[in-house]
Amino acid sequence: MRAAIGDEATGRAVNVVRLIEKAPESLRGQIVSAANSPLVQFEIGTVPVVDHASHDAKGATEARVRALLDEDFSREVRAELHEIDSSALPFTYLEPQMAEQHREMMRGQLLAVEMQLSIALTGGDWLNVSTRFERPPFQWPQFATLSFGLSAGFILLALFWYLLARVTGPLRLLADAAEKLGPEQCGPVLPTAGPREVKELIQTFNRMQDRIVRLVAERTRMLAAMGHDLRSPLTAMRVRSEMVEDDETRDSLIASIVEMQHMVEETLSFARGLADAEPRQSVDMETFLESLRESMLEGFALTQGGRAEVQLRPNAMRRALRNVIENAQRYGNEAEVSFAVEADTAIIQVRDRGPGIPEAELERVFDPFMRLEASRSRDTGGHGLGLSITRSILRGHGGDIVLSNRASGGLCANLTLPLEA
Repeated sequence: MRAAIGDEATGRAVNVVRLIEKAPESLRGQIVSAANSPLVQFEIGTVPVVDHASHDAKGATEARVRALLDEDFSREVRAELHEIDSSALPFTYLEPQMAEQHREMMRGQLLAVEMQLSIALTGGDWLNVSTRFERPPFQWPQFATLSFGLSAGFILLALFWYLLARVTGPLRLLADAAEKLGPEQCGPVLPTAGPREVKELIQTFNRMQDRIVRLVAERTRMLAAMGHDLRSPLTAMRVRSEMVEDDETRDSLIASIVEMQHMVEETLSFARGLADAEPRQSVDMETFLESLRESMLEGFALTQGGRAEVQLRPNAMRRALRNVIENAQRYGNEAEVSFAVEADTAIIQVRDRGPGIPEAELERVFDPFMRLEASRSRDTGGHGLGLSITRSILRGHGGDIVLSNRASGGLCANLTLPLEA
């Protein structure tokens, strides 16, 4: 505001100078009288009001005057700016009504600025310019303040209600779903809505619910399969135990008992969920895989893709990886293991060069006691629990295993693990 008023006064002074220079000397008084205003006063005198060289900030006022005048204007220009007490406003010569209006508008709360200009005219006279101005104070009428407060209050209340509904609505659905969740039933997948933290909470609940459902389904299938598959060896043991004196029968009985023991051991290990039996530890995957390779008789080719700390159960994960790697060595001639990190997931790939698995059977091989007769011999294979145990362990860690056939031949097992538990 001060700059605008000062520029306006400077520009008016330059215009008055141009008029006076071009008008007859007899009209100078009329020009000055017409240019006067309540806040800017002009007069022509033989003595300059500013009796010293300009000392305004960096000569800005003088420079502006010369810039507005003709380029050939070389006479002296003096300018002075200084603060005065606002009680000096307005000019003493103003009419009382005008002075009162000015005081009411300015409120007299801040220091005012007085600018004086003295511009030399032809003939030795000076044009003296005086102006006083103050930045108008901040004004906010009571009605506007009340209206703004009420409007802001209603807007904030509506915004708070909307944000509260965005948070409490999804949380209420989540609480209801958690209350209904149980081993016997599973509710629908909850829609992700609300703020980012609430969405993450709902997504975590959906993943937890899905894991519980898969866990119950796996245990149910396992128990049904165990009850079915144990009938034959138990029946054979009962029948042949009556003829224990015969060598052949004794050998057959021992073989059946051994088979039953192996089957029961693997089945119960799967049923108890060995992956949940030990606490999690922070393990460096590079060191972990190197240790696993050294502990296996045949070993395997290992390609590391970076270091990463993973929260896992070492014994359970060692068993899961051993199952997959031994399958690759047994049925695919060799195992090629690679490790890499993508985003927040550790990825372990186990590849072989065997015959692969039919596409329709890639998912079924994870069922307990599932065996593929075409590529899995009973003479060298187990009881069909290795991949089931592996998937159970990985899913217990929040990861998974996916099988796929390689374009160049063989099978690729893709094991994923979250870097954080």
